[in-house]
Amino acid sequence: MLVQAILIGLIAAFGKLDYQLGTLYAFRPIVLCPLVGIVLGDLQSGLAIGASLELLFMGSISIGAYVPPDECIGGVLACAFAIQLGQSTEAAIALAMPIATLCLAIKNVVNAGMPLLVDRADVFASKGNLKGIYAMHWIIGLVIVVLAFILCSVSFYLGADAVQGLLDFIPTFVLDGFGVAANILPAMGFAMLGRLVLTKQLAPFYFLGFLLCSYANVPVLGVALIAIIIGIDKYDLLGLGGAQSQLSVEGDEDDDF
Repeated sequence: MLVQAILIGLIAAFGKLDYQLGTLYAFRPIVLCPLVGIVLGDLQSGLAIGASLELLFMGSISIGAYVPPDECIGGVLACAFAIQLGQSTEAAIALAMPIATLCLAIKNVVNAGMPLLVDRADVFASKGNLKGIYAMHWIIGLVIVVLAFILCSVSFYLGADAVQGLLDFIPTFVLDGFGVAANILPAMGFAMLGRLVLTKQLAPFYFLGFLLCSYANVPVLGVALIAIIIGIDKYDLLGLGGAQSQLSVEGDEDDDF
């Protein structure tokens, strides 16, 4: 039990460390929950819960001053408790958002002290001390990493009985309602993302992908490959724009003769 609690904490710490490494989205539930499943000996449940929680948190992203619930800790603990207690995906969904919101509140309290470290980084910057700036960057990040490790390890080690009592207290129809809501989450998540990414420039490509899937029966992988080719051509990622312009100029000169 103790070893499992430590490993669960390390998984959450790994998710938080992702922010220090360029944000590769390793903190998402679809990445972390299968790791939780491996630790607890139920990879299949980890995959299923990870996919469901990813849909739950799909549109939960930080925009401007808005800070979303902590999907990393919420996803890890919800998945761990659901697998440990032998509960369904619906139970994990029921637990994820309350845990994520509570962790966000705890993180906000810790973040209140971060400006002190940021001020030190400003002092180092004014002196041209790059090592000092790097040190502040890693200290700020590692504080969150350690916090995630402690919260997940301690909560998993001490909280199983409390969570089981909470699940027993929740009426069956509420859990069934979460199961129905889970089927609606994909549409809501994609709608929220669509509001962010759909512009006049991108909308034609969005509908092109839809038409290829719906009427030409092109698989999703095929649509993705077509999108890559269009992106390479549209943004001249191969650097051929200059060469094409040069060929055009030479052709015009030949026409003059």
